[in-house]
Amino acid sequence: MESEYFSLDTSETNQFIKIIKLAFGFVCIAVAFFWIVFNFKSLAANSNNWVAILFLIAFGAYQIWSGLGRTKKYIEIGPDSITLRNNPFTSPVEMSATDLEKIDLHPMNVIFFIKTKKKVLLRFGSTFYETNEKIKDKIIDFAEQNNIPLEVIEEKL
Repeated sequence: MESEYFSLDTSETNQFIKIIKLAFGFVCIAVAFFWIVFNFKSLAANSNNWVAILFLIAFGAYQIWSGLGRTKKYIEIGPDSITLRNNPFTSPVEMSATDLEKIDLHPMNVIFFIKTKKKVLLRFGSTFYETNEKIKDKIIDFAEQNNIPLEVIEEKL
């Protein structure tokens, strides 16, 4: 089994969109610093402006980070490990087959039980049903190849 990469993002971004995100991020940060430099006296009197400036800097930094491709959410299923990044603010979680105790497969999420009694949750969206099914099939194959107990849980209405 070769490694397979699945994007968990709601939309694919092309090079043009990445450039726009980078430019917008730099513009947000530049506007924030412009306000700090040229309106410093009025900023001292009003604390609401500082909140807006902090928001502009944080949003601009996120846009730059996103434009550089650092906020991608994905799952990569290899022959002996699964790498999951389902939050753009945290680092990916690497789960080797020897570390996994069991896997619960629900209709809209997957729970990975690690032997250290930690749980890693992957939630599926309802938009890309075909991709969700491909990911589930690959997880089932991964569990079978590595002799990991897998429980498929069907929810009844």
